[in-house]
Amino acid sequence: MPGNTARRALRSVLVTLFAALVPLLATTILAAPTASARPARTAAAPTAALTEVTGFGANPSNLQMYLYVPDSVTANPAVVVAVHYCTGSGPAMYQGTEWASLADRYGFVVVYPSVTRASKCFDVSSPQALKRGGGSDPVGIKSMVDWVTRTYSADTGRIFATGISSGAMMTNVLLGDYPDVFAAGAAFAGVPFGCFATTDGSEWNSACSGGTVTHTPQEWGALVRAAYPGYTGTRPRMQVWHGTQDDVLRYPNFGEEVKQWTNVLGVSQTPAATDTPVSGWTRTRYGATGDRAPVEAISLQGVGHNLYTNGMAARALTFFGLDSSGPAPQPQPGACKVTASTSAWSTGLTASVTITNTGTTSINGWQLGFTLPAGQSITNGWGATYAPASGSVTATNASYNGTLAPNASVSVGYQANHSGNSAAPTAFKLNGTACTG
Repeated sequence: MPGNTARRALRSVLVTLFAALVPLLATTILAAPTASARPARTAAAPTAALTEVTGFGANPSNLQMYLYVPDSVTANPAVVVAVHYCTGSGPAMYQGTEWASLADRYGFVVVYPSVTRASKCFDVSSPQALKRGGGSDPVGIKSMVDWVTRTYSADTGRIFATGISSGAMMTNVLLGDYPDVFAAGAAFAGVPFGCFATTDGSEWNSACSGGTVTHTPQEWGALVRAAYPGYTGTRPRMQVWHGTQDDVLRYPNFGEEVKQWTNVLGVSQTPAATDTPVSGWTRTRYGATGDRAPVEAISLQGVGHNLYTNGMAARALTFFGLDSSGPAPQPQPGACKVTASTSAWSTGLTASVTITNTGTTSINGWQLGFTLPAGQSITNGWGATYAPASGSVTATNASYNGTLAPNASVSVGYQANHSGNSAAPTAFKLNGTACTG
């Protein structure tokens, strides 16, 4: 019948059409990206909540990664890696410190690495941990940083590490292993890089914890440099904190950290500035006098190992330069001017050097580095002490002229022998910062 014929024809067309659509639908469904298959940039964590991230990259010691991203996260944010103490965890570090609330205020991202081994201590002792890319915990933490950098287009020039106790030791290790990754660190009750080194598989080094491991600054610096042989780039700045009554990681470790990082950063062990920001605290700054000096050390009189208290993270944040209300380093690049002249005779000369603070903040304690022409050797000087006598010389202020107010100048000088070249010195740096001529 005509009606049945029409229905059979329609049914045939529908069957054919459905058969053609099934493969197309299947292809479309299979092609839809799953969460695990998407690029990392689309796998961003929820904001304003501590979130565990998995599959973040190479992780030889099975660390866990916890992440805090504020609602106010900025474009190209800075990253702070906050490393916990022994027996602690990433969530404990999140709950017990102000880093998340500071992130809410300033828009940076916080990474909280978390140990899964029984001791809950970070590996700062094995040969693998003390070498760039060697393995163990530093590699896993570096992978976390890389994941955040990819996912949030983080500013690779503003990545920082901080930690308490075992985390402070790891902060020293991270800055030694990855000087090209971290801009600065803040270590609360830690030990120098390499101090906890062992070769028997032990996580604990009693000699170091007891404060009996000592080295020259050069030896300490060599341990850091050996972690990344051949590296010649910029080194991260370091802030160290320690209580004088620390009975877990003894107080001598504080001085050894200062020796190490002043050597690594090429600045004098003589403080450029000393003050007391809080009663019982002694703060020394090396290489410059401002809030972002190359090395800053805070000693807490009568305080034990559990020194960390609220407010300290904000001070570390200022040292990092992530606190927008914090002043810039002093002196800033171009914030000093030096003029020099010589008056010569047959084999000798006198030199006059005038230093001007062209910055906006007083300099309290100064060191002027400069280069003598070949063949010159200083025999005596005035207004400063000079060492060594030839080559790259450092002039250190006298007791009466160590303070330079904005736009103030000080004149010093020296007498030197020469072998024919009586030119003035060159390459002036005031507290580590190049000066205009």
